[in-house]
Amino acid sequence: MFIASEKSTPSFKDFTLVMPAVAVGNVGQLAVDLIVSTLNMNRVGYVHTDCLIPMAGNNPYATCKEDSEEIHTPAEVYTAPELKLAVLQIRAPVIQTKSKKFRQLIVSWIKASGFSRTVVLSSSHAYQRDDQQLQGTPLRYLVTPSLLKISADALKELGWREMEQVPAFPGLTDANTEPRLYIPGGGITKGLYTDSCAEDVPLAVLLLFCSEGDNIPDAFTLVNHLNDWLHLLDNPSQQPNKWKIPTSWSLLFGSGIPPALF
Repeated sequence: MFIASEKSTPSFKDFTLVMPAVAVGNVGQLAVDLIVSTLNMNRVGYVHTDCLIPMAGNNPYATCKEDSEEIHTPAEVYTAPELKLAVLQIRAPVIQTKSKKFRQLIVSWIKASGFSRTVVLSSSHAYQRDDQQLQGTPLRYLVTPSLLKISADALKELGWREMEQVPAFPGLTDANTEPRLYIPGGGITKGLYTDSCAEDVPLAVLLLFCSEGDNIPDAFTLVNHLNDWLHLLDNPSQQPNKWKIPTSWSLLFGSGIPPALF
């Protein structure tokens, strides 16, 4: 359930919601970090649930010592009211046995809040691509029928490739097997998309094929593609430094090798 930071619950009516799926390389989460940090979004509440691994930490977007002492939790909501934009940042993995419950929680919250559309930022294992998925850029998208009705022209203009369905048993040409949607390493991405289709929720998925490692370049690629659609910034691809890297990124790979080892 959503719990507001202030006494009054903020209105999300007709807002666009952007959220990550905890997936390979944490690309979606890193992309959301860039959005929150660059737009200086305000934290308005958090999602209280037992479906995420419990954790707490310092403010990942701290700009001064006072800010850094704030406590932050695994699922928090930020807004930029002037852009009618809300962001749900998820910082902890979903507990495997509670994946379905978490998806249902998110879908019901989206519907109750009145978001005009939801965009899920995700990723998938590059090494498990089908032959046809090797063509073009590593970006793919999915869109539910209810969002396609209102965004078909915009998506066509962007020229993105829709996520291809792949054979259930690669290499077999049995006519009885239907192609399927397969997103290896994508966490709750596929389930959230299929649930949204069934519940008539206007939702899109943007994902990149990638590998584990330093996924900062993938995050910039994904957030630039999102910006081409939502126009959060003006021409960031021409001036990539417009995205503001949060202070927490200096600790992505730990604090370095202790000199005492040598």
